[in-house]
Amino acid sequence: FDEKRKRWMVLAPERLFLPDDTALEILRRCDGVATVKAIVDDLARKFNAPGDVIMNDVKKLVQDFRDKGVLET
Repeated sequence: FDEKRKRWMVLAPERLFLPDDTALEILRRCDGVATVKAIVDDLARKFNAPGDVIMNDVKKLVQDFRDKGVLET
């Protein structure tokens, strides 16, 4: 969290990402242990939302951050 900007930031080599609230909820759960399914199930419970909708968001964000070199699998 950047106190000066009052925003969460994801730092990567030579890059800076400013995740929105949805991305932040997903990224907080990407701990190297939790599976995508576990992340989806947790978010679906927290927000009382359909798992298939959450799965779509999680897959998109994870793939985007993999492509950018922020997340590894």
